[in-house]
Amino acid sequence: MATYYGTYGQKVQYLASDPSDPQIGQVWYNSTSATLKVRSATTAGTWAAGGNMNTARSGLGGAGTQTAALGFGGYATGPSGNMTEAYNGTSWTTVPGTLGTGRYNLNGFGTQTAAVAAGGNLPPSTGSTEKYNGTTWTASGSLNTNRFSGGAFGTQTAGLLANGDVFPSSPRNGNQTESFNGTSWSSLNPTNTGRPSVGASNGASQTAGLIFGGNPPGTTAATESWNGTSWTTVNSLNTARRQLQGGGTQTAALAAGGQAPVTGATELWNGTSWTTNPNSMGTARYAANRGGGNVQTAGIVFGGTAAPSQLSATEEFTGPGVAETKTVTVS
Repeated sequence: MATYYGTYGQKVQYLASDPSDPQIGQVWYNSTSATLKVRSATTAGTWAAGGNMNTARSGLGGAGTQTAALGFGGYATGPSGNMTEAYNGTSWTTVPGTLGTGRYNLNGFGTQTAAVAAGGNLPPSTGSTEKYNGTTWTASGSLNTNRFSGGAFGTQTAGLLANGDVFPSSPRNGNQTESFNGTSWSSLNPTNTGRPSVGASNGASQTAGLIFGGNPPGTTAATESWNGTSWTTVNSLNTARRQLQGGGTQTAALAAGGQAPVTGATELWNGTSWTTNPNSMGTARYAANRGGGNVQTAGIVFGGTAAPSQLSATEEFTGPGVAETKTVTVS
């Protein structure tokens, strides 16, 4: 027998505030804000502005998540940036802990309170590695190969760094892979294509990740997948670029921005191939945070360059399929 709900759907609720756990398809009227609202799922990933960093800079290291990120080092008024800022999902705070070795184009991985800063450009390239405990940075074992602008992922006690610019060595297109155990680095099998300025799946584990893009020289769309032992070349990005931002995991990665020329283009990886997301970043940029944003559906990009200016702007990515509350316009 047909029911009222089966024929007409649920009633529109009249509430003084939004429900704490609305379900997809739920509709309600918020009497306080005088708005009609619906809970739906995003059909395409979208970017939204977040809080600005206190210091505009490019080539900075990053760690953490969209709501608990860490930015450190970078090129601000000079190449030897050592400042650190923490993000709470709304605003940035400059924290007391500064890097012992100021540098830019360094790699970061880990969390907001347990991060690693590895390599970088002084110039020349350095292998300096430091660990952050939420308050201070402490020097740790250096990389076996000095480099900057590589791709990194993992945790403070189980990280991985691949590729990079090994200047002043020649050729400069490093293909070295190293793992970090929280104390020291060990050399592993190299990548198939040596190149700096790659993006990486920053939320991946030490044994399962991706690197993509870069300049070998020139700009490439090449993608490689790591299985804990070796690298395999897989399907390429749709837009070749270098100095791009990455995020997510080996089976659900995010690529955004870069130089190809300067772009805000965004692509999503499903474990097999890349799909161009219809919505790009609000500000096209390159050389933004290297690290941070460890979930494909909740990415974060901060800092970078939109020639000729360095940026303090932060953007947050909400991936497709994520539930969101929308205000319904009734004419």
